[in-house]
Amino acid sequence: MTAKRRTSRKDEDGDEGPRALATATITFGLVTVPVRLYPTASVSGGISFHMLHEKDRSRLKQQYVCVKEGTVVPRSEIVKGFEVAKGRYVVLADEELRALEAQASRGIEIAEFVPEDSLSPVYIERHYYLGPDAGGAKAYALLADAMRQEKLLAIARYAARGKDYLVALRAWEGRLIMHQLFHRDEVRAPAALPVPRTHARPAEVELAKRLIESIARDRFDPSLYEDEVRKRVRKLIARKAKGQKIEAPEEKAPREAEVIDLMSALKASLESKRKPARSERTRRERKAS
Repeated sequence: MTAKRRTSRKDEDGDEGPRALATATITFGLVTVPVRLYPTASVSGGISFHMLHEKDRSRLKQQYVCVKEGTVVPRSEIVKGFEVAKGRYVVLADEELRALEAQASRGIEIAEFVPEDSLSPVYIERHYYLGPDAGGAKAYALLADAMRQEKLLAIARYAARGKDYLVALRAWEGRLIMHQLFHRDEVRAPAALPVPRTHARPAEVELAKRLIESIARDRFDPSLYEDEVRKRVRKLIARKAKGQKIEAPEEKAPREAEVIDLMSALKASLESKRKPARSERTRRERKAS
């Protein structure tokens, strides 16, 4: 979905902000809101490995090989084709492909507004921040405030880079977020997943609700959770770089599913949650006395 990259701008603190991926214009009625698209996540902290030749540690590059002749095909001889029958292709030239592409209007045309809770999360493919572009701050704030107060999402179409996207705009944290959505025919129906028809007893539900409440928080705090695998891999790479040997830990046998009494398991879980709370309360009471 990304278009021509824009240079980054400094935020209010003077730090370099995220680079805008593209510019666009939101339209609803006769109102227009010029915006910039920004990534919602930074993947710079990820760990990536290069493919190397074992003999001399040189980088490897990908090549396309003709399955019929077994020879490497240069990019200048590669064309695109659509398979209409087994082994039969319709080949399209670059000019023909461009003619089929949607016109890149870079317009986010709002078709309708719907309640926030009416969008199923399975339709969301990826996210982008939308920030106001030059001259659009007031209209941007107007749209974001109105949507937030009415608890509405805006469903829109966005054409960019030869594609037509279905998107949803959401007011969040005083800003607008754009969700890129899957189309209906791209999402599997829930009925495709077989689920046994069974219902929990009221007493079990009450115990489950109490267990949930015992570990519930007012809101999600992502700072409480770190990527433990990434941390472990970084430590192992640092050790390997220093010449230390890395040995794989013994594989643990997979845990077998146990047939348990659900009520007993819920009660035991609740009891284990109570114990730390009691000890903490005891420590506070002793300190106060």
